[in-house]
Amino acid sequence: MSDIIEGMGTAVEGGLFSRALEPDSGAKKPHPNQPENCLNCGTPLVGAYCHACGQQGHIHRTIGAFMHDLLHGALHFEGKLWRTLPMLAFKPGKLTRRYIDGERARFVSPMALFLFGVFLMFAVFQMVGFTAPTDLPTGEGVEESIAEARTNAIAEIETLQDQLATDNLSDAERAELEDQLALLNQLVAGNGNSEEPNVVDAATDGFVEGFNEGREEIHGNEASLGTGATIDTDTGVVRADLSDLVDSSETGVDWLDTVIAKWRDNPSLMLYKLQANAYKFSWLLIPISIPFVWLLFFWKRRFRGYDHAIFVTYSLSFMTLLFITASLLPRIGVPSEIVTFAVLIIPPIHLYKQLRGAYQLSRFSAFWRLMMLSLFIWIIVFLFIQVLLLLGLF
Repeated sequence: MSDIIEGMGTAVEGGLFSRALEPDSGAKKPHPNQPENCLNCGTPLVGAYCHACGQQGHIHRTIGAFMHDLLHGALHFEGKLWRTLPMLAFKPGKLTRRYIDGERARFVSPMALFLFGVFLMFAVFQMVGFTAPTDLPTGEGVEESIAEARTNAIAEIETLQDQLATDNLSDAERAELEDQLALLNQLVAGNGNSEEPNVVDAATDGFVEGFNEGREEIHGNEASLGTGATIDTDTGVVRADLSDLVDSSETGVDWLDTVIAKWRDNPSLMLYKLQANAYKFSWLLIPISIPFVWLLFFWKRRFRGYDHAIFVTYSLSFMTLLFITASLLPRIGVPSEIVTFAVLIIPPIHLYKQLRGAYQLSRFSAFWRLMMLSLFIWIIVFLFIQVLLLLGLF
């Protein structure tokens, strides 16, 4: 329940934030009960808003009006939202081009829509439980789990030994218990015989055998494999000391060593910070993406950086709404296979239509740019993750 309440609060916060960037706009009829002069600056009113200070002519003073303003401001309920969303979904190129060409009051601005979409996406993720896990094991936790498993195995060995000490066992039951006891002894201590390897050693030997078979040529009697591991080419035996690899996290890069240390010490906290930073700094995707879109049109001087910024922001806004829908559909019974297929097939189709409409391209021009942009997207995501890892230092 707390996740749902927190998610609703996040959505409202996002709506208010986007509202600050996207105030009321567009033609509006004067209210029949508004005063003759603006209550803020005293200028005579000639419409629904003061042409001097911009304040609305009619001022509400009721609780009902206050709740209306809250919903209107937080959730952005107004006509231009319903004009924007259908075009964003089905005619993204036309929406982008019309906004660039000057039709600003008719549509929700891309930045306001993007901010609200991001806040709403993470709010929905919280409500459906799609959040970072908080119970990831640390290095100490793994060691404790191994020690606990070993203790349980020893206790089970003692139990089996007590059962074998009884005389009322059939030959089949005694054979089964002896097999279980042998397996547990092998797991714990190699059956008490130092010459007989335990299961871990057997798995290591299998790896070594495959490694030896894959080597085409070895020079000298002993070749170094790095990290303290060596191979004797006469006997084919690998001697590996992996303690240095496990214990050491030094890479020589200070910031990377710090990140590794933090992830090792508290992976749950770092994963939570990664998710939180992805939500707070998602707007960085816009400046990261603009140069890559510019590369697709750098020889076409009529398309400027502003055009690419609007294109990128509307595209990202659509993707946030798509992820919101995809996270909710399984909750109402839609098969996950259908949702997965939709998430894979819709983005390239949407990008193709937006490219072709926003930049007025031919089918071939839009297609090859889509292929290049699909490659750029992986680079953009990689760079964004690197930024999030750097932010995890603080």
